Amino acid sequence: MSNNIEALPSILDMCCGSRMFWFDKQDERAVFSDIRSEEHTLCDDRRLVIRPDLIADFRALPFADDSFPVVVFDPPHLERVGDNAWMGKKYGKLNKETWRDDLRDGFAEAFRVLWPHGVLIFKWNETQIPTREILALTDEKPIITQRTGKNDKTHWILFVKGKGND
Repeated sequence: MSNNIEALPSILDMCCGSRMFWFDKQDERAVFSDIRSEEHTLCDDRRLVIRPDLIADFRALPFADDSFPVVVFDPPHLERVGDNAWMGKKYGKLNKETWRDDLRDGFAEAFRVLWPHGVLIFKWNETQIPTREILALTDEKPIITQRTGKNDKTHWILFVKGKGND
């Protein structure tokens, strides 16, 4: 394990966006990371604020191996969304040509920075891409899943990193 364990918070949110599912959006136990930092006014005049603690690409995280006991991975799940659509602003957008490689790399990075026996909390909405296609992008096997949301399209999936999964 990393020598700087005490210096880092215990949770990494790799794609925090607006931190929408966090009880405490300023939770000091977490490092909130995202590739973008921006603000938008939505059509109903609400503000969408994406302000990560750290600007970073989930495909190449700036942390040492085995840095966190808990990682949250809620990547963009839409590949077909307009440039000015509020869904794209809120959730981000997948690259149509590279999304499989991007998410495969994201899983690899999540497990790389996760402690052995650490927990990965993965969230996916299968409105456009079925969850089975996403789970095929990692060799890790999930242990728990829960479907939620409209028509049960959102999947919360829990993984535990094995001891020798380098």
